[in-house]
Amino acid sequence: MLRSVVLCSVIAIAPAAFANDLVARQGGDTIRLVNAACTSQEVLSRVAPQLRAQFRAAQATVDGRSYTACWRMTPSAAHLVYEDGDQGIVPLSALKPQLSA
Repeated sequence: MLRSVVLCSVIAIAPAAFANDLVARQGGDTIRLVNAACTSQEVLSRVAPQLRAQFRAAQATVDGRSYTACWRMTPSAAHLVYEDGDQGIVPLSALKPQLSA
């Protein structure tokens, strides 16, 4: 089962470009998309070389476990690739800006 499927919810739309992190939450599970280049060589090694520059950094916490991931925007969702090779999508409607405290 893809980790990101767990995080589907009905939240406001997410902009394609953003200053703050975008977050999808369901219960205690969270996916945080960061607007910074993906630097995880473990994840990038699982991505086609011609697509690597499109991937940004991400972190996920699912069932209490933390995962490093990278993501890229598609027209309707964020496509995630995890350090263990798992992949998933998060619909844009499930993302909201993370507000700073």
